[in-house]
Amino acid sequence: MFGIMRKISREVRDRTVYMEVYGDNKIAYRVVSGRIDLFGDEVNTYGIEAEDYTSGEKEGIPDFSRNIEDAVDFAEMLISGRVSPKQMYNKALNYLCVSI
Repeated sequence: MFGIMRKISREVRDRTVYMEVYGDNKIAYRVVSGRIDLFGDEVNTYGIEAEDYTSGEKEGIPDFSRNIEDAVDFAEMLISGRVSPKQMYNKALNYLCVSI
């Protein structure tokens, strides 16, 4: 019942910052764009990053969505909620549950 599983590595290439907002809570929120290989096709993808300049904590989801509107909307939700980097994954799951 045991077998070998092969995990497909999807690395984001050509990463550029699309939008960056420095919140009043000293956290920088970024929407980054990049490209990934998806079954031989090159696809644009958008990621989210949050960096706390007081504690040095940094988190990111490099391939959050293929839709820029979803990525910007999620970043705006993080900014308005004053979300810290360590809470970002929890908020992303909540956001994706509602948006799907």
